[in-house]
Amino acid sequence: MNIEFYNEDVVLPHLDTERVKKWLLFIAGKHEKEVGEISYIFCSDSYLLEVNRQYLDHDYLTDIITFDYTEENTVSGDVFISTDRVAENAVEFNVSYDEELLRVISHGILHLIGFNDKNEADQEVMTQKENESILDYHNI
Repeated sequence: MNIEFYNEDVVLPHLDTERVKKWLLFIAGKHEKEVGEISYIFCSDSYLLEVNRQYLDHDYLTDIITFDYTEENTVSGDVFISTDRVAENAVEFNVSYDEELLRVISHGILHLIGFNDKNEADQEVMTQKENESILDYHNI
């Protein structure tokens, strides 16, 4: 089990990394998964836009891109998060930056676990799982 946090072209957000790691392990376990290697990479909008263009052929801003390397029940992957997008979303959704950051971090591991958000029904399930995960964080 290895969960790491990196920054590319931004300052690493203030995180209680040990608590976040414990929380991510809890989320995985709750869905009967084990954690292999997960890297969370925090970056700017411009950095993530370039990743989106280069690897996914998408030309738009996003808050998160998850590269899934999961094998069987062991979740692994690289999760890129735009701290610029997190800040803007926090204002848009009228939540704190920290709450929005937790939501996006949980979104990443939920993708690795197997949840999607390509259609409205999947988005509703994803939002429910994110909300449950944030509650779990506050109870750990």
